[in-house]
Amino acid sequence: QVQLVESGGGLVQPGGSLRLSCAASGFTLGYYAIGWYRQAPAKRRDLVATISRTSSTYYADSVKGRFTISMDYAKNTVYLQMNSLKPEDTAVYYCRVTTSPLNDYWGQGTQVTVSE
Repeated sequence: QVQLVESGGGLVQPGGSLRLSCAASGFTLGYYAIGWYRQAPAKRRDLVATISRTSSTYYADSVKGRFTISMDYAKNTVYLQMNSLKPEDTAVYYCRVTTSPLNDYWGQGTQVTVSE
């Protein structure tokens, strides 16, 4: 069955970097667009970045120039490289794939905390 597993979160100081991973199983990543989302406490879940089947990318304005989404087809894994992290980047980060109109999958999330 389809499964997404995020990893790579943690505690980092402002200005630091983290790389999140989203390992996929049960389907081939390259056939679908993948998105990274984040949700801070008491806030809605927002789109951070996406990568399409053709590797075109989209970034939210708040992370443009600091985050990079990429895909390793051999490992069936999507990455989110996060640089110049700010306290406002603190959130639980999720990856998501929609394989059909009725099939929408989320990972369990990984916590990112940016603090001194």
